[in-house]
Amino acid sequence: MTESLLILYEDSHCLAVVKHAGLLTQGIPGRESTLEEAVRRHLRPDDPASAYIATVHRLDRPVSGVVVWAKTPKAARRLAAQFADRQAVKEYWAVVEETPGASEPSLDAAGAWDDWVTPPDASGVARAVAPRAPGARRAVTRYRCDRAGRLPPGTAWLRLWPETGRTHQLRAQAAARGAPILGDSTYGSTRPFAPGIALHARALTIEHPILRRAICLVAPLPDAWSEQGIRLPETPVARS
Repeated sequence: MTESLLILYEDSHCLAVVKHAGLLTQGIPGRESTLEEAVRRHLRPDDPASAYIATVHRLDRPVSGVVVWAKTPKAARRLAAQFADRQAVKEYWAVVEETPGASEPSLDAAGAWDDWVTPPDASGVARAVAPRAPGARRAVTRYRCDRAGRLPPGTAWLRLWPETGRTHQLRAQAAARGAPILGDSTYGSTRPFAPGIALHARALTIEHPILRRAICLVAPLPDAWSEQGIRLPETPVARS
């Protein structure tokens, strides 16, 4: 196993690993290191380029957490269909800045964010806009604001279950409520968080593409979170 690659699950059909914040899921070969390159080296150390892997979902560069790859064409088709049909259950953990006077999120609150979100513009920013605005698509996220063991002052911990998969969905929706994700200066955060941002793809529940049984993949929090004063309980993974 490649030393820097943390594997959560592997068999002959699929592979689940943890992506580090700041690392591209995919990119142009040779331009910079990517998670895909690390996966290929793990599968075929002698000839990484010849390894068959298929991408069925991605994480933004500054986001950490679970990524699953297909190792056969059949697995790729079936896993991709689960994401397209919203059958894959995704849970993210986020630490957000609490803006004074913002109505949500608030401690002990739970509910749903229902917005229309544009694709990222030329500056890389997606925006929540009026319903059915040209180019926008509906974005739905269920959330729960839980109590944490320790957080930086003026922040809150959110557990997020996106029901749709729009680009930058969670980042744009949080920012639209005056609660940008910590470190996400693109969406209005004024406080540093390195590397990346305080958004972690904590868990992913899928149906195994061949065995047809549920698999729950859980990614540990990066060490950087505790190093920056964040202590979160090992909350059971469950849908909101």
